[in-house]
Amino acid sequence: MPEYATVTYPEADPPDRIFKRIIGNSAALESVLGQVEQVASTDSTVLIEGETGTGKELIAQAIHSSSERYGRAFIKLNCAAIPLDLLESELFGHEKGAFTGAIAQKIGRFEMADKGTLFLDEVGDIPPALQPKLLRVLQEQEFERLGSGRTHKVDVRLVAATNRNLGKMVARGQFRGDLYYRLNVFPILLPALRERREDIPALVSHFVKIFSHRMKKRVESIAPDTMSAFQWHSWPGNIRELQNMVERAVILSQDGMLHNPLHNQRTGSAWEDSDPALILETLEEAGWVVGGPRGAAAKLGLKRTTLLAKMKRLGISRPISQEGTEMVDMARESIC
Repeated sequence: MPEYATVTYPEADPPDRIFKRIIGNSAALESVLGQVEQVASTDSTVLIEGETGTGKELIAQAIHSSSERYGRAFIKLNCAAIPLDLLESELFGHEKGAFTGAIAQKIGRFEMADKGTLFLDEVGDIPPALQPKLLRVLQEQEFERLGSGRTHKVDVRLVAATNRNLGKMVARGQFRGDLYYRLNVFPILLPALRERREDIPALVSHFVKIFSHRMKKRVESIAPDTMSAFQWHSWPGNIRELQNMVERAVILSQDGMLHNPLHNQRTGSAWEDSDPALILETLEEAGWVVGGPRGAAAKLGLKRTTLLAKMKRLGISRPISQEGTEMVDMARESIC
């Protein structure tokens, strides 16, 4: 009988401390948490970089909760979600009558975050015209509301995040260099989920507990081929994509068992855009066994026939000698 991963249900959740919500103990994640502990006790500006869905907001909250500002306001703003003509007002506020539609005074996020922390997500989307004003408030800790000549002093710790390469944007003239250097005082690069695969089983179990509780469904075990498929999927959407896929799996679960929802993904899904080099890596990890519960197909969340078709299309075949191994290495290089 196959061995299953067990999902436990504690009687009560631990206190809602922010570090309890950061799941995993991989070396890559531990390195990030070490950086959080180093910078949290300072007031230095932090720039969190990483792909979409890697948990940048959670790390920002960890920095705040580990600092002396814990207990003060933690204000957040997604710069990409605000129309450009309203972003300045969201950041700095405005006076009544400052512009058409300004029917009352508005307090901006910098004022709200006074003595606390302001988290600016997608900071790379701030338009060039607004970047000098952001630079000023970071350097001088002062600003004026729109429609007012009165200067407001604030004490705000800024944590910014981006999934864009700000250095390249500076080189292209799309982002101010002086603002970039002011934001980049202490950079933290979050690893993609594919770079911390050993954390996936813990993340899956964590999300299973959350969604099974919400849906009032009892999921007691996770089939080994399901966990293997989760662990070896490419996850271009990172933790956010994994979370959504686990939610789907819980919806489809029957008889207390979580089954593999990746089998149901259609051609043209994110897997089709994944790195072909992952197939080589997975085949080598599986000893070039394609089928079966421990084979490469299960690890990748694919049917055996689907993986064989992909291998044929990519010209990937099992090496039968040292010469064959060298051919695989050459194939890897051509893919990269």
